[in-house]
Amino acid sequence: MTSSDQTVDGRVVLDAGDISRALTRISHEILEHNRGAADLVLLGIPTRGVQLATRIAARIEAVEGVKIPVGALDITMYRDDLRHQPTRGLQPTQIPSGGLDAKTVVLVDDVLYSGRTVRAALDAMADYGRPDVVRLAVLIDRGHRELPIRADHVGKNLPSSRSERVMVRLLEVDGYEEVRIAGKAS
Repeated sequence: MTSSDQTVDGRVVLDAGDISRALTRISHEILEHNRGAADLVLLGIPTRGVQLATRIAARIEAVEGVKIPVGALDITMYRDDLRHQPTRGLQPTQIPSGGLDAKTVVLVDDVLYSGRTVRAALDAMADYGRPDVVRLAVLIDRGHRELPIRADHVGKNLPSSRSERVMVRLLEVDGYEEVRIAGKAS
């Protein structure tokens, strides 16, 4: 990341405080929907979904006093659009020691767009176990679904055009926090 990434055109739609409040709300929604923290596992989709899952788990632990298992689920090789997307390096998949069988798994990602990432995550997860329930939590839902996938927990619905980019920046990855929407880069 270059320093010019921080000054990209567009407008900030969530700042650090907004992101924090959204994650707190998502955490409480997950607890309410699950009726507590029993048998709950959070799986983040790299890159930023892992950091978001870790933050949500910390918030749940603060409320419930229970440590929630967090893992990472790389979906790169399960994507159906690899020939259309730039190649990216494989990320480690880390399944919590208790596994996924008979658990409530919450997949966590930063932006829900076409639904293809989530479809790939469902395929990847099948290689690691059979949860009782799978839910989806996203920081941003920008619409434009190509598959019948809907998030159970959303930080912010952000209507956008297909020509716009939604960029999530998190402190752990980018050194600063914001969600920005900008016109398509040339």
